Amino acid sequence: MGRRGEDFAVQHLEAHGWTIHQRNWRCRHGEIDIIAITPDGTTVVFVEVRTRSSVNAGHPLETIGVRKAARMRRTAGAWLSAQDEFVPRFRIDVIGLIWAGTQPELTHLEGLE
Repeated sequence: MGRRGEDFAVQHLEAHGWTIHQRNWRCRHGEIDIIAITPDGTTVVFVEVRTRSSVNAGHPLETIGVRKAARMRRTAGAWLSAQDEFVPRFRIDVIGLIWAGTQPELTHLEGLE
């Protein structure tokens, strides 16, 4: 289900003009599901994808707590540190998918705080 959700999120982003730079980047801090560039080419976005088959246990976005958000920030920082060139603009987004039928319901939260 997770991989299927990530694939759908990639298709959604590409359909809206985003460029997918990398998928499933890993380091000792964790994994970044999708690293993408915004349609205007100015911002690197680290995207966490959360997929659920229902909201019985809550919306997928509710699974991002303080600890997960901190881990995402550390992992994004590690990726940024590994780059040869300075990345002036970046942010962390979360895409939540509820896949209850044939087509999932997608919620895109921009700029995790």
